[in-house]
Amino acid sequence: MGFFSKIFSKIFPSANAAEVVPAPPAADPAGAPAAAAPAAPASIPLGDVAPILDAMPGASALNWRTSIVDLLKLLGLDSSLAARKELAGELLYSGSDEPGSAAWNIWLHKQVMRSIAANGGTLPPELRD
Repeated sequence: MGFFSKIFSKIFPSANAAEVVPAPPAADPAGAPAAAAPAAPASIPLGDVAPILDAMPGASALNWRTSIVDLLKLLGLDSSLAARKELAGELLYSGSDEPGSAAWNIWLHKQVMRSIAANGGTLPPELRD
């Protein structure tokens, strides 16, 4: 099971994590096309992500809506730099930002949210691009 599949199964425990595929990354800000990625599976409505995460213990003390570290902590997953590097590799990060930098972490959080939506999760407007 990939790192993104672990994230997805923590949010939607009844989903089949084996079928979860990260969404292809968006084009980088310089305009270079996104790297090729496996096609995401057909979206299956799973529910609203924000209320699910807001209802988790400790959610009110974490800034999961904008912080990848806080999102991983909320889900009870490893939020170390090494774990985030693994996730970035799985999500096909090809930018030049230093791993662990603010820009890199913002990209990682946005890509996780895109991938959740691509796999059937419903996101409020502020969590979408």
